[in-house]
Amino acid sequence: MAAPPRRNFLAAWMRVIAAALVVAAVMAISGGFGAGGPTIISRLIYWLILVALGTTVGVLFGTYVMPRDWFARRPIVTWSVIVLVLWPPMTLATVLVNVLVRPTPITLRLVWEIAPSTLATTAAMCALAFMVRSRDPVETHAAAKDAPPPKFLERLPAKLAGATLWAVEAEDHYLRLHTSLGQDLILMRLGDAIGELEGIEGARTHRSWWVAKAAVQRVERDDGRATLVLVDGAEAPVSRAYAKILRAAGWF
Repeated sequence: MAAPPRRNFLAAWMRVIAAALVVAAVMAISGGFGAGGPTIISRLIYWLILVALGTTVGVLFGTYVMPRDWFARRPIVTWSVIVLVLWPPMTLATVLVNVLVRPTPITLRLVWEIAPSTLATTAAMCALAFMVRSRDPVETHAAAKDAPPPKFLERLPAKLAGATLWAVEAEDHYLRLHTSLGQDLILMRLGDAIGELEGIEGARTHRSWWVAKAAVQRVERDDGRATLVLVDGAEAPVSRAYAKILRAAGWF
């Protein structure tokens, strides 16, 4: 699977870590769970280490291991999986930090005592991360006259070079490109592709589709749902999640 652009990861990490550091300060001042030692400085160092470690691992896991649209549509499932994945290593890390702050032997009893509070903290921090994370854009906009072409066009396979891009359709880990020169597949996440499609007027119409506005021939409706029929005959569904945005933008 293609890795998201480095700037996307850094932006996500900075937003989440900023919120997490605020929580670390609150925990240090309040003496959360009675951990970190008797002074506010020792508690602040304690919580900063754990928060920075947990946040970094969580963002890495959520960005590079679980960047699937299926999980994006199921935030509760995603949150649960990330919490369960992070809980064991964060419990171990918390035990080690406790041993460094307050020298004591590592025992199963110590792990058992720390595990519940680690689970609660991990769950709370993951929930916070979900609240402050950025969401994939819905619309893309036409570029200014002298602007360079959209970055995504550089990803077109050689046989499609110079083609007009009509739509991008997600198929598992791949994207099917609908163009004036035919179709092909590339390995990429739809959310990341949309970020690189800025410069072409279009929009995400469904969890699995981005469509260029100029490619829409007509709109068909059935049972209250809209479908965009494209110039190549492809039919792009419009989900209720995006219909209101597209309607306001004048797509139908």
